[in-house]
Amino acid sequence: MKFALLPCAALLASHAFASVSPSTDELAQYAVAEYQNAQIHTLANMVSFPTVNNKDIDTPQNPDFIGFKSLLKIKAAELGFDYQDFGHTVLIGMGEQQDKVTIVTHGDVQPADPTKWQQSPFVLDSTSEPGKLIGRGTEDDKGAISTALYAMKALKDNNVTLNNRIELMVYLAEESDWEPLKRFIKTYQQPKYAITIDASYPVVVAEKGWSLIAPTFRGSSPQTGVYVSELKGGAFVSQIPEDASVVLHNADAQALNILKQNINALKDVQVTLTTKGDSVLVSVKGESAHSSEPEAGHNAIAHLAEVFKGIDLENNSDGQAIEFINQLIGLDLYGAQFGDIAYRHDFMGPMTVAPTLLKHSEEGLKLSVNLRRPIGKTEALLKSQIDTALNNWQANNNVTLNNVEIHIGTPMLLDDAPHAEALLDIFKHFTGDEDASFVSIGGGTNAKLFDNAVSFGPSMPGKKYTGHSEHEYLTPEQMALNLKMYTAMMVKLGNM
Repeated sequence: MKFALLPCAALLASHAFASVSPSTDELAQYAVAEYQNAQIHTLANMVSFPTVNNKDIDTPQNPDFIGFKSLLKIKAAELGFDYQDFGHTVLIGMGEQQDKVTIVTHGDVQPADPTKWQQSPFVLDSTSEPGKLIGRGTEDDKGAISTALYAMKALKDNNVTLNNRIELMVYLAEESDWEPLKRFIKTYQQPKYAITIDASYPVVVAEKGWSLIAPTFRGSSPQTGVYVSELKGGAFVSQIPEDASVVLHNADAQALNILKQNINALKDVQVTLTTKGDSVLVSVKGESAHSSEPEAGHNAIAHLAEVFKGIDLENNSDGQAIEFINQLIGLDLYGAQFGDIAYRHDFMGPMTVAPTLLKHSEEGLKLSVNLRRPIGKTEALLKSQIDTALNNWQANNNVTLNNVEIHIGTPMLLDDAPHAEALLDIFKHFTGDEDASFVSIGGGTNAKLFDNAVSFGPSMPGKKYTGHSEHEYLTPEQMALNLKMYTAMMVKLGNM
């Protein structure tokens, strides 16, 4: 998922939005009165399963996912819904109608560094920061699963007549591997309406394409001059890194003076110098965020490279990586230094470019640079511009990259989904925001795999998205608002 929110006056035709009916509003209020505590309790149960995919264990055989699916099966039976397990995908449904509304979520989560959480990231923490429900997966995407279940229950309690079946789809590898879902959808009847609840409000009609540039550096040098080693930073590719560090060797007075001047010029991050014999450990503490919103965090890797601007480092792999970041990325968020790759779309906004992960292996030091690209430039042109920038950098720095992995994702723009206006009306009704409009996000959801799919929450516009960060949380108030809107959504789309 996620996210940079942009207004879309061009895509939204002005209209007098239709109010949610009194009966639907009453049903939404009932859902909160009856099930607010239950949805939080169920969220706590879900968070307790550390559903982080492990490349060495296939998801359906992973004990954490087996336990999570058992919980979903129990909740489905308890609430009166049918349950189907297809391995990587679970369907929880209400109704036997031929046409259906599919609500798309995911139950897997990103890794979490337990040292950065006041309690375990896999315990729903409501005490460390009163007013917040803290835990991995709360906003992305287990909170939405819990809310959807109790919205369905509110309809079932009140015997609401629907023309369409409501089907909650919980995919279990959204954060790591979409291939099993792609295979599943080949045999899955496309729904009448599809909605992902894995993004933002008001209504998401455009998503940037997840892209990657990942060079591997493998340089060697005599290490008699100023050089760096043990360069590391980041936790996973889709997170703005909060920590980065490197060991500096053989630094003379001039190099140290430049280093300290660069540190003093930095804002928003904390830099620590720790002397160890004749070497210096340079550590940067930034702020993590979802990599689709690089402006929401402070990139520790980019700032660490900035510390070494103007210092002539030897040409080993770590030094090469620092020079690469400084010359082609810097502290810019939009690829302005990376040859000619930068561009923007009037609605979807600019492409973002963020160094997110440094990882050593036998092949060398791999740097992952996560891009989120809008429409407006062809894949072939962007690939050519990336190749040119990389070739020029290698020639200018007398470096041969060991390997470069390039992936260019496909953006989505869908401004004619038949149910988008209805969802926007619901948001306006329950928030009072009559100026709300369609939005674009930097992240990518499984909406791309469905016909006419849009996203509806659960993140509010104007608030920092905390999924993929080490500070993930939801508030009870937001869960209550989501429950109202998802209840109204099911009533509306269930009868369209």
